[in-house]
Amino acid sequence: MERVHKCIDDSFDQYLSIIKSFLRQPSVSASGEGVRECAVLLSNIMNDCGITSKIFETAGHPVVYGELLSGKKDAKTVLFYGHYDVQPPEPLDLWDSPPFEPEIRQGKIFARGSADNKGQLIAHVLAVKALKETGTEIPCNVKFVFEGEEESGSTNLPNFVRENKELLFCDIVLPVDGS
Repeated sequence: MERVHKCIDDSFDQYLSIIKSFLRQPSVSASGEGVRECAVLLSNIMNDCGITSKIFETAGHPVVYGELLSGKKDAKTVLFYGHYDVQPPEPLDLWDSPPFEPEIRQGKIFARGSADNKGQLIAHVLAVKALKETGTEIPCNVKFVFEGEEESGSTNLPNFVRENKELLFCDIVLPVDGS
């Protein structure tokens, strides 16, 4: 893990740039503002990190799916669940900086979604990037499901899960939403 930590330290500015670009993209599920664009951005970031990703259309906002398979026949599978949508930023006068312009204050990133759930979600994606960049073996299959409607009730997620049971097969699901 020392190599992975060094990679993260050495790539800090690059990783921070990716995080900021992701936070800059509005993705307000209640209004639809920027949600599709955010799904495309997330899928592209995942692909750039070595995670094969695909955007699935739903009756509402898209689901972004990604996977990195270990190639081992008996490997366990971990599925990470999160959401890339955010709450509306209003009232704007309560923000100390624009909600979709990430600002670092006292070592923390302030932007809409930085703590719920875009920050945590992208941290997991970048962790895979660091593992791959250092040639560290990932001992399990890794899958990601990121929805665009959690903040407005996850209306279409149950149908997506029902329609994609085989794709989503896993041994454990870990939510990336939270501290």
